[in-house]
Amino acid sequence: MRSSTSDETMTVVAARALSGGKRCFVGIGLPSTAANLARTTHAPDLVLIYESGTLGSKPGRLPASIGDGILAETADAVISVPEVFNYWLQPGRIDIGFLGAAQLDRFGNINTTVIGEYRKPKVRLPGAGGAPEIAASCGEVFVVVRQSRQSFVERVDFVTSFGHGRGGAERARLGLRGAGPTRVITDLGIMRPDENGELVLTAVHPGVTVEQVRAATGWELKVAADLAVTEPPTAAELAALHALQAAS
Repeated sequence: MRSSTSDETMTVVAARALSGGKRCFVGIGLPSTAANLARTTHAPDLVLIYESGTLGSKPGRLPASIGDGILAETADAVISVPEVFNYWLQPGRIDIGFLGAAQLDRFGNINTTVIGEYRKPKVRLPGAGGAPEIAASCGEVFVVVRQSRQSFVERVDFVTSFGHGRGGAERARLGLRGAGPTRVITDLGIMRPDENGELVLTAVHPGVTVEQVRAATGWELKVAADLAVTEPPTAAELAALHALQAAS
């Protein structure tokens, strides 16, 4: 069997982070790929919720957007967008928010709005969507993103979705319901916040060194004393991932 690519490893490791029976609010792109891989492998009772109002979607291929018809066709129920936010997300009924990012900083704050100055940006990004509410109200947030010095920055250019602010008890001070980002999964490894909310490297993927991860991080990255190495994707996990991708 050929070895997995860095993207495949990231997606499989992100999928493994999701367990059955959980309610997961899914962002399009890498989070959706990982969430659907989890549902089609080890977590068939994972409940996928999309911003368009689909509850319990079970797509046989990767959706192109939150408006992809396959999400409604395979859902247990379809409700209005205000109901998703007012009756599911904000009251704390969703366990995990699964998000991507264009920029992420050392405290897990996410930028998907602009690169550069807000009024004169170098790049205008897709924007917030429901991500700020997901980051504020889900029980916890997992982030899946490719890692580079352009994406992992000392301080994001714009805080689209609040992570742990500048550290400490900022989430509690602002009255945010959820725990915020508890896991960041990249194509190089896994980071988790310490007691102050700062991201710490806790695992690397097979063949990746700490030096590689630090070289792809825009701040002085802390490394856990008991740094782990993730298990490589199995043949079955890769086959399931390829089947989802081929159907799309």
